[in-house]
Amino acid sequence: MNPAPAQTLPLETLLSRCLDLGASDLHIASGEPPYFRVQGVLAADAEFLPITHEQVAAWVREVTGVAADAPLVRACGSYDGALTSARGVRFRLNVYQRQGLLNIALRRLDDQFRPLKELGLPESLHQLCRQQHGLVVIAGPTGSGKTTTLATLLDQINRQRRCHIITIEDPVEYVHVSKLALVNQRQLGIDTPSFNDALVSAMRQDPDVILVGEIRDLNTIRTAITAAETGHLVFTTVHAGDCVGAIERMVAVFPAGEQDGIRRQLALVLRAVVAQHLLVADGPAARQQADGITTRGRRVLAAEVLTVTGAVANLVASGKSNLIYSAMESGGQQGMQTMEQSLAELFVRGEISEQSVNALSRHPGQVFERAARLRQRAASPLKS
Repeated sequence: MNPAPAQTLPLETLLSRCLDLGASDLHIASGEPPYFRVQGVLAADAEFLPITHEQVAAWVREVTGVAADAPLVRACGSYDGALTSARGVRFRLNVYQRQGLLNIALRRLDDQFRPLKELGLPESLHQLCRQQHGLVVIAGPTGSGKTTTLATLLDQINRQRRCHIITIEDPVEYVHVSKLALVNQRQLGIDTPSFNDALVSAMRQDPDVILVGEIRDLNTIRTAITAAETGHLVFTTVHAGDCVGAIERMVAVFPAGEQDGIRRQLALVLRAVVAQHLLVADGPAARQQADGITTRGRRVLAAEVLTVTGAVANLVASGKSNLIYSAMESGGQQGMQTMEQSLAELFVRGEISEQSVNALSRHPGQVFERAARLRQRAASPLKS
């Protein structure tokens, strides 16, 4: 089969190819064939010829509604958005420039809301959906599934509570159809100029639940805390590697003279912090064959959960972040778990390798010690 000339293809052909391959990402670069990321590996597709700059520019116009050299793209060199393919699958996209040429990065989103257990998160997080007010933070690096976790929690609220949900996103990735709740989703650049402007406006729109896609600056963090203080349940994300780091990152945005006060405010409104990382499943279980199909390359989630009890709130307020980790280790009955506990369980199940543990864990020795205890407990006969 001869490679297809990309310049004559509709974008929908590449989206369908992405779905057929089971790819998580599609990369379109001027002068290159399309690249697909399948089971974590990015590779060019030999079925297509290199894509011309003119074709990419036409696709940019198609997905953004404006010319590639319009201020929307040119002002900051990139543009965030989302689209739905003809097969009904949602894609997040980013248009960006490199040396005057255009690229498009697209990520396939789940076409349904997945249960917490299927995501690899403890089902105890469902209790967050029943909170009437406060702040819930999902932390993790880019591509760790934070948005997917939030979508699952919001879907739970949508199905179980009569309330008004407002989301502020960049872009809108998961579309929520109003069920028991009324859901209004607002997108940056289209419905509002900034997270903070939309959050301030949301306070006058009779919301019960507010989702802020990301708190990036001082004003947005301050307004999110105020919203949580005034009787709203606020969900948001922060780029941080662990729960304590997420708290410290929010505090560090403020001038030194305000940080003590912000810690006290956070201690009053913070309900939980969840830190998550997606890992390639490289353990022995991932190398097994099932029905002739290898599971190698799939992703598994390692998660840390901090529930803000009275004791934890005191530690947050007094700035004793170094003691929070100990509270998490002993807080299993309150739904807490450390990253080391999560990694130990994945290691015992054969999902991840020793190398993955060493790469992510702050204390790999603790992971292996805990894994040994878990194996010993599983091998011990049940006591009557």
